[in-house]
Amino acid sequence: GYIVGIVIGWVLARRMVHNERLWGGPAPIQPVDIDDFLLWATIGIIAGGRIGYVLFYDLGTFLAEPLRIFTVWQGGMSFHGGLIGTTLAMLFFARSRGIDPWRLFDVIAAVAPIGIGLVRIANFINAELYGRPSDVGWAMVFPTDPQQLARHPSQLYQFALEGVALFTILWFYSRKPRPIMAVSGMFALFYGIFRFIVEFVRVPDAQLGYLAWGWLTMGQILCVPMILAGLG
Repeated sequence: GYIVGIVIGWVLARRMVHNERLWGGPAPIQPVDIDDFLLWATIGIIAGGRIGYVLFYDLGTFLAEPLRIFTVWQGGMSFHGGLIGTTLAMLFFARSRGIDPWRLFDVIAAVAPIGIGLVRIANFINAELYGRPSDVGWAMVFPTDPQQLARHPSQLYQFALEGVALFTILWFYSRKPRPIMAVSGMFALFYGIFRFIVEFVRVPDAQLGYLAWGWLTMGQILCVPMILAGLG
């Protein structure tokens, strides 16, 4: 999911910087910059996603067994960590090229939902990160669920909202010249809202559970700064 999403996002990002109409003149970023950023983005997503999972979701376990940090094939990636990693990658890359980092943010934000959506499909195929028990007509029993209960297919909800809906909003919103950071702000705002909503029907990580009031999850806590930043 990560690799396919990165490749598709790369292709669409190149189209965006080719289209002078979106910038009101020559684009401040060249296609070759998008090509070269591909490796930086990959490192930022994977390293940030893993480090974010360690810090936000299971720090105690990894402190007890530090070598487990490198066992990425056993799962454990955080979207918010990947976002931080990619943001740092964009800042360092833009500085090395003399590019306005905020413009690069807007390009990457417009295509990022593709990768997010594909990862959610992978979560569904792998029967991981499923939802709470439910009696809705489309509830599913996941083979990896030890309780074998009918549950919300929350991965598909996230695919629909964080992938399809978010991409549609940002792609059409970015079809005309916009103020700097407007597209990035829309990404942060709507991703934060969509993820916060889906967390109500998604099973929280077992090692954390609910953090406050019997319903607040780590995912929701991490989305609050995104929503505020997007509004800002």
